[in-house]
Amino acid sequence: MEALSFLSVSSVSLLNATACRTQKKNNREKIMSLKPPLMDLPIQTSEAGFYTGFNKSVAVYSKIIVAILVIWAVVFPDQAGRILNAINSFILANTAYWYIYIVALFLILCVTLALIPATGRLKLGVEGDKPEFGDFSWFSMMFGAAIGVGMLTWAVAEPVYHFQNNPDVIAGVVEGGTAESVRYAYKWANLHWGFGAWACYGITGMAMAYFSYRRGLPLTVRSSLTPIFGKALSGTLGNVIDIVAVVATILGVAQALGFGVEQFVAGMTRIGIDGLTSEEGTANTLGVLVAIVIIMSASTMSALSGVGKGIKLLSNINMCLSIFLLSFFLIFGSTFFGLNAFFYGIIDYVMALPKLMFQVFRSDGVADSIATKQEGWQGAWSVFYWAWWVAFAPFVGMFLARISKGRTIREFVLGAMVIPAIMCFVWFSFAGGTAIDLTLNGDAGDAIFSSSDGDKIFAMVVHMLGDYMGWAMSVLIVILLLTYLVTTADSAVLIVNTINAAGDEGPKARPHIYFWGIALGAVVAGLLIAGGPGGGLKAIQTAMVIGAFPFSIVMVLQCAALIKGIWHDTQRSAAGIQNTTDFVEVAIPAK
Repeated sequence: MEALSFLSVSSVSLLNATACRTQKKNNREKIMSLKPPLMDLPIQTSEAGFYTGFNKSVAVYSKIIVAILVIWAVVFPDQAGRILNAINSFILANTAYWYIYIVALFLILCVTLALIPATGRLKLGVEGDKPEFGDFSWFSMMFGAAIGVGMLTWAVAEPVYHFQNNPDVIAGVVEGGTAESVRYAYKWANLHWGFGAWACYGITGMAMAYFSYRRGLPLTVRSSLTPIFGKALSGTLGNVIDIVAVVATILGVAQALGFGVEQFVAGMTRIGIDGLTSEEGTANTLGVLVAIVIIMSASTMSALSGVGKGIKLLSNINMCLSIFLLSFFLIFGSTFFGLNAFFYGIIDYVMALPKLMFQVFRSDGVADSIATKQEGWQGAWSVFYWAWWVAFAPFVGMFLARISKGRTIREFVLGAMVIPAIMCFVWFSFAGGTAIDLTLNGDAGDAIFSSSDGDKIFAMVVHMLGDYMGWAMSVLIVILLLTYLVTTADSAVLIVNTINAAGDEGPKARPHIYFWGIALGAVVAGLLIAGGPGGGLKAIQTAMVIGAFPFSIVMVLQCAALIKGIWHDTQRSAAGIQNTTDFVEVAIPAK
């Protein structure tokens, strides 16, 4: 028995030793299979001539595509409108699932990476990198470039829309235009401007910053896909990706500027400059041209001064003016109503978010059924917004990456997704809430609701303050709007040039800045004028939705590349293998 016991123990020990050796062998093989990540992605740039320092393929082809769009819209407006609308209708009717699900993916990935301790601590840079900008300037630039323009239009207009009609009203859960529909209005408004919207920017910005600042790759969209495509991105594939990013950026920013131009013209009309609007109350040709010349002239001059000067100064100014205007609504607006809208709106939104992230309304084939109406509403609002944020993502994402070097992933998600979303909730609650309350209690009658989207905020302050003080506040709003428009436009021009220059912030030759400033203004003006009275914004929206779809595919690939890159980097760190540009290999003395 003792002999058998001894043999059994020996057998177990032998098996354990064998298993241990096998595990060590597997670990060694696994370590040996890991290689340092790609840290050199050469992108061909011209060494002489007009395009010195720029990738000629990306710069030329993106200019050609934008030029063709503008010429087509202006010379053949009917044909362009018919074809673009057909493509737009097809995309909105057949990609609802795609847009709803990918935005859910972006949100889940951002939150997961921030919450996991190991990934949340990862720095968007190397060990010694420190943030270039202070927290206030960093946040001001993010908010101003990303969404500030939209706030002045939609902080009032969107809660008003959803107060009257939303999927819950369509389903008969609540009656539109009543006090009971307020909470439902804010649930849907917060969905469109909340965490999902900012996750679109966050995922693109995080991917570009991670691979550019940790691995020394060019700060451009193609670099964020290196874990998947590797060195192939140096050639045609990378050029195509960057061209898609440039076109999406121009169309996405054109959408924001289109809303801004309409509101800017409405504001100038309010302060006494006549002849800029049509009978329908929208900007006429003269109004569009005057607004575009003012905005793009100022933005081009700002772009020439760079991020650290003009854009930073304007961002700080518009943030201070925004705080002043928001304080006015907090103090003199419907404060109690706004507080209720803020807190209940967030609670309702967060509780409904797990369902809203994946909810897709589909028609049952009956023309006037609830399902068909809900599908139409979602296509016109949620799907359109997700396409807009995707089109905005290469611009805002690269801008966020540019100003976030040295921040951790957790800081980045907090600063680029959570805080801006809360800021949007505040604007919607107190600006939009004041408009709803003034209408609900009968004080404003139909003065606010009957105004155009861009004019609603002006109509509200004039009603609250009277003619003289209302005029002064309107002047301040016009100035604030101009600073937001200029910040958005000049940031877009710099980002487009950075993509064209293979991620190099250096070669910003004046002719290229002038070209993209003029091109961006031409896209907005051309589509607004070609769309006709009341239809100009629709033409821009159509072009934007079409341009956003290709980049949505790029963004999903960025998610996969980010997951793969971070996972392999954690393995490299554990194995002592290089994964950042500042890696120093420590020699281990032989025994």
